[in-house]
Amino acid sequence: MSKSILVLSDALRYDVAKDNMGFLGHLVESKQSTLYKIIGELPSMSRPMYETIHTGVPSSDHGVVANSIVRLSNKPNVFQLLKNAGKVTAAAAYYWYSELYNRAPYDRIDDKETDDESLNIQHGRFYTEDEYPDIELFASAAHLVRKFSPDYLLLHPMGMDYHGETFGSDSKEYRNHAIYQDSKLAPLIMEWKERGYTVFVTGDHGINADGGHGGTTPEQRTVPFFVIQPSGKGRGETGEVISHLQIAPTILKLLNVTIPETMKHPPLSLD
Repeated sequence: MSKSILVLSDALRYDVAKDNMGFLGHLVESKQSTLYKIIGELPSMSRPMYETIHTGVPSSDHGVVANSIVRLSNKPNVFQLLKNAGKVTAAAAYYWYSELYNRAPYDRIDDKETDDESLNIQHGRFYTEDEYPDIELFASAAHLVRKFSPDYLLLHPMGMDYHGETFGSDSKEYRNHAIYQDSKLAPLIMEWKERGYTVFVTGDHGINADGGHGGTTPEQRTVPFFVIQPSGKGRGETGEVISHLQIAPTILKLLNVTIPETMKHPPLSLD
């Protein structure tokens, strides 16, 4: 049975990932994974892209067009569709995900840790501070995998976004944090592959030298999409440009769940 983990590293730029994430680079170079380039959907902001990635629908269609919009998703989304299909869902993520797919507004006490089969994100570990340490979130995600063996897990660290917004993208802090994330993810990815997971690593948006995002420049919208399969087979760096809108249908296809008509972009072929 296929299972999937999406590592959505907030504000992870394509060029910075390619230049600084050595373990992921090794997998690409040795053709144990596949690397695509995503020209991100707009606006290149977090909450709109969280919804776009998990619904496969553009922001003007799903209506979450700004970070200030706080409400539950009203489109078919990955968490809802998997839960309805009897799959187990989990997330270690920023609290905006809880507001999109579980309950809104977020309650810091009641919603921080959730284990409830009736929710779209059945097993959730959420945080509210942008500077929350990535290493602690990675441990939460790894614990969810070991304890619940979810069919789909979202791991959403904020470290790249925090360092990019604080110091700008042309800074040692931003670049070095990509190295840090790569080194901490490496042993987890190896474990997850052994457990039969296909692991995707991507970003919701990029960031510019001013520490900003939301606009249309390549720095603000170009992100990587790594595909790491348990078989260890990949195509290396493809040079192929794909869309954020293909992520949701790709996950559903992998997990053998019907893709809804709202998701109009084709899933990736992972063969």
